[in-house]
Amino acid sequence: MPLVDLPLDQLRAYAGRNPKPADFDTFWDASLAEMRAIDPAIELVEVPFAQPIADCFDMTFTGTGGSRVHAKLLKPKQPSAAPGPGLVHFHGYSWRADDWATYLSWVAAGFTVAAMDCRGQGGSSQDTVSTLGPTLDGHIIRGLSDPTPETLYFRNVFLDTAQLAGIVMAMPEVDDNRVGAFGGSQGGGLTLACAALEPRIARAVPIHPFLCDYQRVWEMDLDVAAYAELRRYFRFFDPLHQREEAIFERLGYIDVQHLAPRVRGEVLMALGLMDSVTPPSTCFAAYNKLESVKEVMIYPDFGHEGLPGFGDRTFEFLCGLLN
Repeated sequence: MPLVDLPLDQLRAYAGRNPKPADFDTFWDASLAEMRAIDPAIELVEVPFAQPIADCFDMTFTGTGGSRVHAKLLKPKQPSAAPGPGLVHFHGYSWRADDWATYLSWVAAGFTVAAMDCRGQGGSSQDTVSTLGPTLDGHIIRGLSDPTPETLYFRNVFLDTAQLAGIVMAMPEVDDNRVGAFGGSQGGGLTLACAALEPRIARAVPIHPFLCDYQRVWEMDLDVAAYAELRRYFRFFDPLHQREEAIFERLGYIDVQHLAPRVRGEVLMALGLMDSVTPPSTCFAAYNKLESVKEVMIYPDFGHEGLPGFGDRTFEFLCGLLN
């Protein structure tokens, strides 16, 4: 069959290309300390959604930089006597949390579900962190021109995912040992980031995760579609590539492959070998660094699209948290 990337045997051994900053772990430890010092000022507003299963709320909380982050929150109308499982869901790039009805099957199974809107994308979350440099055509480059990496857009979104998971874990109706995370594309990358920065996440399902191994994407000439902003940044702000090494090192702070060793929960990943949006090697760069129990389901003929049967597999895997 045709290939858009390395042969499978090489993918299983691929170690990634994008450099990891020397102070990566110190940076993320300090970032987590900043997040934990924030008063989230959680606000719940009940949403009138006519159905017999869930109580639905618009939830907002304060994240880094003072941004108010929005998530849809669904709780079973008839919760069990003991604390039950929870889930956090993350959406694809530029989108927003799915419709309320999308999450009802999870609530019917007994889960409390929170679905986050990423800052400044298609939902209701604020993005109040000010940055230097360009913001056109994508968020990977947001903050890339600043003197320090703390204003990188995805640094703050990664922290939002961990903060949301912690909020769900602190709910009295939720067992903090039985919380999972899932999502596809950007949501897949955020699922891994969440499980890394909130290692109590017990099970995670990242589907063809975005935000992995930026330098590999660029070297494959696939800095188009979801990664097009990388090409735009070089063309306008470093046309001679004099800062190429420093730029990819800065991107290393928000490269999910470098967070992967922090994950402690079980991981079920899915990807397509014909994916030219989030190339298989970039997904394997993260997968191969996972040190927890893990499994990858590989779809040889599929690209960046829905994967037949994987929705059911996801449901079964996360329903393992019911027990």
